[in-house]
Amino acid sequence: MSAGRPISSSPNGRDSGTVEDMDLDVPTPLGPGRLVIDAADEPRAVLWIGHGAGGRKDAADTLALAAALPGLGITVVRFEQPWRLAGRSVAPRPAALDVGWMAAAPQVAEIAAGLPLIVGGRSAGARVACRTAGDVGAVAVVCLAFPLHPPGRPEKSRIDELLQPTVPVLVLQGERDTFGNAEEVSAAIVEATRASDPAATRDIRVTAVPGADHSMTVLKSSPLDAPTVARLVVETVRGFIDELV
Repeated sequence: MSAGRPISSSPNGRDSGTVEDMDLDVPTPLGPGRLVIDAADEPRAVLWIGHGAGGRKDAADTLALAAALPGLGITVVRFEQPWRLAGRSVAPRPAALDVGWMAAAPQVAEIAAGLPLIVGGRSAGARVACRTAGDVGAVAVVCLAFPLHPPGRPEKSRIDELLQPTVPVLVLQGERDTFGNAEEVSAAIVEATRASDPAATRDIRVTAVPGADHSMTVLKSSPLDAPTVARLVVETVRGFIDELV
């Protein structure tokens, strides 16, 4: 365990002395990973979130969640994969991502201490969360920019992963996402559900982020600016969790 970060450096801006924010080094079969904890003073739930193949634990949307949710009673735990911590720029295959993530599960369970656990991630991290939600006992999944397919290759669909969780799933998807925009994701859910089991009911909610691409970046001409996108992400995730806990 590394030393706790000074409270004054915490991005959530809460009063000094009231928060135990820290970084935890996590041994995994693939090398050390890291958990970055932004703790709520009186937590009612824990959101454990993984980064994408770009390897940014401080992506704008995840950083916005880490800054805002602890003040709303939700501890945010961000996981930095071993490959990224080792300084590599290319993510390994999906199975290796799952190995690193699952190695951190006991520490996350200790942090949660019996509180409801919501798992999530952006892009490749969202795929990991969907694949492992049942294994870690998650009560819900939050997907930021789920990569439905590689850009320009809609036939390589990953919809089966999005349908894998048996708990409620929230998807925040940019309207300009080349990995599958919000409309594509919604249509794929309907089509896949109808094909696999027409009688099945799944709680998968897709929220479109106007003008945003896969990284939730917007253009000057987009209907929302970057701060508004961040607020939309935070408010949508908060509302989703509020329904559960």
